Amino acid sequence: MESLCPTFELSLTSKLLFSSPPFSSQPYHKKWRAVCSASSFHRTVKTDSKPQSVAPDFIKSIGKGVIGFAAAAATALSSLPYFDSPAFAEAITVAFPVSRAREVNTVQRTLVEAWGLIRETFVDPTFNHQDWDMKLQQTMVEMFPLNSADAAYTKISGMLSTLGDPFTRIISPKEYQSFRIGSDGNLQGVGIFINVEPKTGHLVVLSCIDSSPAARAGIHQGDELIEINGERLDGFDSEAAARKLRGPAGTSVTVKVHNAKNSTSDSSIRVVNLPRENIKLSPISSTIIPHKTPDGRQTKTGYVKLSTFSQSAAVDMANTILEMETEGVHSYILDLRNNPGGLVTAGLDVAQMWLDGDETLVNTIDREGNMLPINMVNGHALTHDPLVVLINEGSASASEILAGALHDNGRAILVGRKTFGKGKIQSVTELHDGSALFVTVAKYVSPARHDIDQVGIMPDVQCTTDMLNSPREYSLLKNKSSASSLEADSCILVAEHQLDVQQSTGTAS
Repeated sequence: MESLCPTFELSLTSKLLFSSPPFSSQPYHKKWRAVCSASSFHRTVKTDSKPQSVAPDFIKSIGKGVIGFAAAAATALSSLPYFDSPAFAEAITVAFPVSRAREVNTVQRTLVEAWGLIRETFVDPTFNHQDWDMKLQQTMVEMFPLNSADAAYTKISGMLSTLGDPFTRIISPKEYQSFRIGSDGNLQGVGIFINVEPKTGHLVVLSCIDSSPAARAGIHQGDELIEINGERLDGFDSEAAARKLRGPAGTSVTVKVHNAKNSTSDSSIRVVNLPRENIKLSPISSTIIPHKTPDGRQTKTGYVKLSTFSQSAAVDMANTILEMETEGVHSYILDLRNNPGGLVTAGLDVAQMWLDGDETLVNTIDREGNMLPINMVNGHALTHDPLVVLINEGSASASEILAGALHDNGRAILVGRKTFGKGKIQSVTELHDGSALFVTVAKYVSPARHDIDQVGIMPDVQCTTDMLNSPREYSLLKNKSSASSLEADSCILVAEHQLDVQQSTGTAS
């Protein structure tokens, strides 16, 4: 898709993206024939009698760019018969009144384009148990008397909301440009990842970038955003809220936040003025932690924090691993805590850096209920050193795909807390007017077929120090907390202990 999505100051589903095939301007080889008259616009939509597979494009890049999926996985994808269904071998003619307002007429074309993409790709073939063809005509009639493009886009958003999927949505050309900038790793804003909580519909903070204005102001993961610049956020999606948070460096934005974890306190709701700054999203931060094993040996543990699955994440990860290997690292901690996701391709590319052979990385489930495994082909890991992956409730989408791939293939132990639970993949298509359509095109389950959506992934070990095996071991690790703030992190301590266990027992990894 992520969504992802999890974007920056943007929706989990944005940065959490998930995947985005670079579809052509003639979506899915469709043949269009349009006849205009003074009062109506007839469009005939006919799919090819032999639909062509779009699976090779299923998990690729954002917009019109292409993110290199590792060659082995791309080969595995190329044979998948996606959307090969008789349901698409049919012609439909729809008629609707042409708006007299030029800008609304442009959005009418966008509506037909979005409707067609959803008709062919949306994961639920019942379209939330409604007549999707009739929905197009109803929306066109509602759009006809409008006078502005904004109002017309609102009608499209209303139509998409009837699908019952918060991750399927449309964003304006301006919003899409902001989204692409964020995916490239550069933006001007306050440093918040936000997401719509599916059960409540509230906008919640998934994480804050270290040292960002939001982090310095004491905004925390789980806080609910109530207002931005005095405007209530009821009914706002995460991208619309993110757009209000972003802005030129040097300006400021006022937010009202609710601390759900401290809801009984008088200070649970507060208003904070945040300066906007230039924020560089570097997806990787790393360091080498000197480590003394229980038998007295000095070793090196490579700590790698992956904050988001951006376009550069896989390349940066490979460079980091190779550099650490040359420096004599003996084990690794991969920190995916508060990583809201991003490009699915990046997650799969990173997974292959730790695995050998023809392992399954993830299983996708299409709209017909068919399970389609995505496998490596003759993979070669960059390192075979023991690995622990840190996860928590802020780990979502591509983070969950990566954690599941490494865990279910026996490559890593998971330490931390249960993940967010986003088991859906979105595609992103740039439409003719520069807007973008996000569509949930598949569900996914882990290689061992564990469901993730609204369930999450449970760690093997909770990151509490009382999980250590003996008082002596706990004391040895606890005494290291004065060395650095990183080593004072209880999850790091537990991860180091798990690495000691793997190395002492010769556990294969």
